[in-house]
Amino acid sequence: MDRIRVDLEGPPQTMLATLYAKAIDADLPNPILGDRYAREVVERIDYDWTKTTITARNSSSVTTRAAHFDIWARQFLDAHPSAVVLHLGGGLDGRYFRLQPSPQVEWYDVDYPDVAELRTRLYPAAPHCHVVAASVTDPAWLAEIPDDRPALMLGEGLTMYLREQDGIALLRRVVDRFEHGELQFDAFNRTGIKSQWMNAVVRRSGSKLSWGIDGPDEILRAVHGTRLISWVRWYESETFERLPRVYHVMGRAMSLLPAVANMSQYHRYAFGPP
Repeated sequence: MDRIRVDLEGPPQTMLATLYAKAIDADLPNPILGDRYAREVVERIDYDWTKTTITARNSSSVTTRAAHFDIWARQFLDAHPSAVVLHLGGGLDGRYFRLQPSPQVEWYDVDYPDVAELRTRLYPAAPHCHVVAASVTDPAWLAEIPDDRPALMLGEGLTMYLREQDGIALLRRVVDRFEHGELQFDAFNRTGIKSQWMNAVVRRSGSKLSWGIDGPDEILRAVHGTRLISWVRWYESETFERLPRVYHVMGRAMSLLPAVANMSQYHRYAFGPP
């Protein structure tokens, strides 16, 4: 089997680290995500995976987050089996194949053109899974998405790479286009943005984190028509409970300092009629 050589820089390069974390997890005795698609895709890529700095010891920072958003996405799709899903900046994540949504769901993976092209080479085509080659902050692509059904906007590992004005504009466009739906995404607070030099994945890719969100009130004020469904910190997620005890000790220590406690957050909002 010919392997595909990958040469990416900046935010698109970080997707290789998250992909590799999921592939490592798939081979663990007790995986958190169990994503066999990630393992298969990694085997098809010609890349020095040591550059990602991801190992079995730190892969859980990625897989617990992915598993958490899988749960939220499933809940939305169970309630809206004919929804539109906007999977933004997902890179090479195989969420569509993990969740296996109903044939009535129209799924859109939106990412930079070079990432989109790579995705179409590595994942099988699916009738209701569409790959959109565009920056998520470009308003043009959203105008082509059907707006006659409930919409889920899912942005895992996305907001921190956006400028605040671009991120707010993106959320407003989604809320304005669809009658009702949900916004689901994770965020770093401003302390997390300031301490990005400690993040080896970000540093090695040459990326720069920009948008820090200190809590849900900032989104509720900026994006009119949204209602908070859930806001949890990384160590409060139900998927975090699957980690070894040492992580629970770390979580309790983090909770003592608000700036550190809120460093990594999961956000979920509804919009439209209740």
